[in-house]
Formats: sequence, structure tokens, C-alpha cells
Amino acid sequence: MVTANYDATSIQVLEGLEAVRRRPGMYVGGTDIKALHHLVYEVVDNSIDEALAGSCDRISVTINEDSSVTVEDNGRGIPVDIHPEKKISALTVVMTVLHAGGKFGGGGYKVSGGLHGVGVSAVNALSEWCEVEVRRAGKVHFQRFERGIPIGVVKEIGKAKEGVSGTRTTFKFDTTIFKEEIDYRFDTLVQRFREMAFVTRGVTIHLMDERSNREMTFYFEGGITSFVRYLNRNRQTLHPVMYAEKQVEGVGVEAAVQYTDAYTESVYSFANTINTIDGGTHMTGLRTALTRVVNDYARKSGLLKESDPNFTGDDTREGLTAIVSIKHPDPQFESQTKVKLMNPEVQTYVAQAVVEAFNTFLDENPQAARAIIQKCLTSSRARDAARKARDLVIRKSALESLTLPGKLADCSERDTSKTELYIVEGDSAGGSAKQGRDRHFQAILPLRGKILNTERARLDKILGNNEVKALISALGTGIGDGFDLTGLRYNRIIIMTDADVDGSHIRTLLLTFFFRYMPKLIEEGHMYIAQPPLYRMEIKKRERYIYSDAEKDAYIAELGKDGEKATIQRYKGLGEMNPQQLWETTMNPTNRTLLLVNIEDATEADRTFDMLMGDAVDPRRKFIQTHAKRVRNLDI
Repeated sequence: MVTANYDATSIQVLEGLEAVRRRPGMYVGGTDIKALHHLVYEVVDNSIDEALAGSCDRISVTINEDSSVTVEDNGRGIPVDIHPEKKISALTVVMTVLHAGGKFGGGGYKVSGGLHGVGVSAVNALSEWCEVEVRRAGKVHFQRFERGIPIGVVKEIGKAKEGVSGTRTTFKFDTTIFKEEIDYRFDTLVQRFREMAFVTRGVTIHLMDERSNREMTFYFEGGITSFVRYLNRNRQTLHPVMYAEKQVEGVGVEAAVQYTDAYTESVYSFANTINTIDGGTHMTGLRTALTRVVNDYARKSGLLKESDPNFTGDDTREGLTAIVSIKHPDPQFESQTKVKLMNPEVQTYVAQAVVEAFNTFLDENPQAARAIIQKCLTSSRARDAARKARDLVIRKSALESLTLPGKLADCSERDTSKTELYIVEGDSAGGSAKQGRDRHFQAILPLRGKILNTERARLDKILGNNEVKALISALGTGIGDGFDLTGLRYNRIIIMTDADVDGSHIRTLLLTFFFRYMPKLIEEGHMYIAQPPLYRMEIKKRERYIYSDAEKDAYIAELGKDGEKATIQRYKGLGEMNPQQLWETTMNPTNRTLLLVNIEDATEADRTFDMLMGDAVDPRRKFIQTHAKRVRNLDI
């Protein structure tokens, strides 16, 4: 209980918030940059809940110059009257008591993403300060908090215009908890709010960054159908978007499905507007329904012969782009960060909705149905060929006593938590790397030329490529369906290519392969990019390696007149460095810089790889034209 007197009883409430400060990982997932953005999502989720209740159609988010964040909506406004049990303002209760809110009794909200009721109070607890302004019933109320503690009671500070209501929350994250040198990323927030606007039809979300004067507004009347079109805008589609919508036992189900000529699957799931990145029962329901309907239609129409086996789930998912979004009055998530939906009944509800709509769609669009079945047939045959190719690779390895590719220079350490594999471009760089490495824990795999563009090829063709086979064999994890992280032979996989156009292309080809066929390597933090120096500068027998043009300019300015006498060598390729130089600059753990590859937003990564490496030329041309002025180190 919190009282205006702040007596001993209030300490129990503050212990709850103190638990948040001591163990932020339990409430927002940690104290890293992901958790920092989670603070914003928690506050915005409350505004989205108002939108789902039909009480809000505009949300604005502003990153202020001091990195505080303001979230404002035109919802009903947090109640400010006295709470019957706590005997203080409901606003204070919402901001300071864990598991307090209008989402538990079923009266305030039919559907809510803020299930646990710890969202805004956890944000308050992890903020240096937080201020809330509420417009409600013609009045404006205000309260300030510092590290979760109310500074005074709720005050009336003015009159609200007639018919105007809503909540405005401003908070500044606490640097004593978020100790790393981190700050909000505009692009990360853009991805999240775009998704939110897609799955909350008719709501405008405006994002403003006052640090850089960047802003963006999202509004999608078409909802998740627009989302699927957005994801497929660089792909060749086989039919119009199939849309399913149904209310089952008070649960709202929406699904949008479209097949393309791509070889990979792009399926995303949402529960009460929250992106459940690990899927859950709604994703299972969607996939089960699609496989069932496609098989039933193929049998009924004679496109699958009696002797043909049924399509597997993998066959019916090749080239599939789909969104499934559910609105549930009582969603059960795996954790506070809401990455997986657990409600068992949702699988049945989603399957029911999708089976009905998809059956009708196929019956009414026989041409689209034939194209989908044909796609699945081709996928099934290619998958069979890939299985045989994979079995051949495995069988060959077994016959050769699991020998590793001949070009691999392995390390002697057998504890995989300590080992590293450098994937190096070309034989000359590979030679330098083999001589310069620490043989105890560093292995080298040189690749000859450019590997296959895996965005434009099926798995059977990919498995026939020698460079890809060498990669799979060296890593030990298998690929695709047979991927098993426990077989990984190296803790760090480091891509080391030249700092030129060809090097960038090879790096992109490799990342495309890993993203599509071994995404767990990226998700579990095993994938890195080496940062070789761009220049070697020597002056008065002192040498220094420079890693960027900005660093070079700063060093020359620092040298003053002596800078004119400096000898500058521009490294175009790793092969230009002798083994000792390569070790000192790029491979020595005490000196080197490695970039960790991560997937902050899977939908955007999917779209970007598709645009850069897919078949459509126009989007790639536009991308190059847009970003051409920002290119550095382009060889001419």
C-alpha cells in the first residue's frame, strides 16, 4: 500500500519495485540495448491496449534530446480517482504496484498485450525519473516519480479541452542500472512500431527523434494484408493475399497468406499486437491448417496421385509469406518478454479459421490453387533430392571416417567453447591467415571465389556447391531440417574478407546462407565479422594501423605538420598483409575488433536479404541509388 504520508506500510510496495531494480532481467529481459528498447514497448503497449479497447486512434512517441522518451495517446486516460482498497489515486497504484492495472478483472479491457501488469510500473522502477500527465473528465492531473518513488501526490494542474482525454508519460532510463554506453536506436523502434500499426488496423503511430530530427508515421488501413504485401513487395507472388478473420469463443483470429516464387518461408505471429518471435500455438495452428488444406485440395483435384505421398509441412511452407495475429482476453506467454504464446486452445481456433477461409479461397481461385500445388510439388521433389544429397554428404563423411575438408587448417584445441573458425576469402589471404594464426584455438577455412547465392537456389542445388559443402562439413552442425547446434565445432565463426566491393559481396553471400539455412548460429551469438585495417601509416619509424577514414583524418590532424610526411598504405586485400601483420591487426584477441552479427528484427532482415540477393532488380537499384552517397571505400 502507498499513502500520501509515505509510512511504513508503503515500504512493502516499494520492495516490489526494488525487486525490479535488483533483478531487471525478470521484468524487461536484462540491462542491454534490447531491454532498453523494451522499456519503450511496455509504455506503448498500454496505449495499444487503449486502441484495442476502441478508445484510442493516435499514439505519438518522442525521443527527446536528453534521451528521455515521451509516449502520448488519446485514450481514456489512466483513472486518477481514489482506489477503493489502496485509498490513494489509481494513477499512483498503476505506476508503483506490480500486477496492478485494468486488465485482470475483465472490465477495463477485453484484450490486452500488457498481461502481467508489471509493464509501466517496471519502467517507472528502472527510470531515473518519470512524469505522467493525464487528461480525463475535463481536468489535467500530474504526478512525478524518481526511481519508482512518488514525489508528492497526484495534483490537478489545469483544465482539459472538452472531449479531450489521454495519457502522456515521459521517462528517463536510469544509467545506474543501464550501465553500458547504450542509447535508443531510431531504426529499431521504427521496425517495432511498423509491426504494431500493421496489426492494429486504423491506428496512427508517430515516431519523432529530436536528437537527429528524424520522424516517421505509420497507418495501415489494410492491416495484416498490407503487412504481407509489404513483405512481398520485392518478390514474385503466385496469387492475391488470402485473408481469414474469425471470432471463436471470444478470441479474435486473423491470418493473411500469400505464396511467392521464393525458396524460403517468411511467417510471423502476433498475440495482442506483440510479435511472438518464438511462435507458439497460433503459429502451429496456422501451419497445420495450411498443410491439411493443401493436401486435401491436391487429392480432391487429382493433382496428387494415389501413389504420391502427402506433402509435408516443409513442402507447403516453401515460398510462403504469412502473418497470424490473435487477440485474446487472457493470453498466456512463456515469459514477461512475451516471445512465445502458450494457450493450447488457440491452435484449434486458428486452424478452424484458416481451414475455412483457405478452402473457400482455393475453390474460388482454381488458377491460384494450381500454382500453389505446383509449387509444393516442385518443393517436395527438390526436398527429396536435397535429402539424398545430404545423405550422400553424411555417408561420404562416414566412409572417410568423418574427415574434414582438405582446405581446412584445423586447430588443436578440442574444447569447442574456446575455438574459432575464420572463413577467409581466397587462397593468398588463407595462406597468410594459416601462418599468422594461433594454431592452438584458431582454424582457417579459405573459400575459393564467391559461394553460390543461396537466396536464388533450392537446397538440393546448394548442397551440390563445393564451397558450401566445405562449410557444412567444417562446422559440423548439418543444415536446414537436419541442423543441430550441439554438433558445432567452433564457438566463434568469423567472416574475414577484403575491405573492397568483392569482399563485401562475399560477406553478404555468406550471411545470406547462414541467415536462411543456419539462423541459430546468428541467434545464439556465434557469428562475427572481422575488421581488418584499411590503412597502415608510418612516420619516423612508428607505425599505426587505421580502421576507418574518420580515424585516418583524426590521426593526420593530430600529427599536424608531421602528417604530411606520413607514409600511408591502403590495404585493398588481406593478402597484402604478411602473416605477422594479419595476426597483430585482425586475429590477435587482445588487439582485434570483431563485430557480432545479430538479428534485431527478423522481418526487416528477411526483407533486406530478399531485396539485396533476390531476383527483383528495381528495388536493388533504388536501394543503391538511395545509399550511394553514403558509400565509403569503394574501389574504382
